Amino acid sequence: DGIVPKQWQKFFHEGILAKIPSRTGSNIYALYTDYDSDRNGEYNFTIGALVKNGTAAPTGMVAKQIAGGQFAVISSDKGPLRKVVPAAWQAAWKMEDAGKLRRAYQTDFEIYDKRSQDPQNARVDIYVGLK
Repeated sequence: DGIVPKQWQKFFHEGILAKIPSRTGSNIYALYTDYDSDRNGEYNFTIGALVKNGTAAPTGMVAKQIAGGQFAVISSDKGPLRKVVPAAWQAAWKMEDAGKLRRAYQTDFEIYDKRSQDPQNARVDIYVGLK
């Protein structure tokens, strides 16, 4: 198993969403940051929520800020999360390989909103940072 599934398991098993103070909505965000190189290199993966400006991260958590810039939005098909999210990333990689997507490899993120509350019948938007 990779780091991403393990992080999701920890996030839900430990009830981390409920421990995030001063949330400003119900969406969950999965961030890919601090890329060493490209999609094949090391990166950081963080799961969290938007909070009010100035909110300090509790012990054991980190505060991240989504870098500004242009993003391509790739919407997954509707279906089981464990299938549709990887398929959406594969679509992004195909677009990148075809020269249709020039990724910045700074910040990418997924938004899990009301459309993804049913993990067996979900849709997720992936925001891919562009050069």
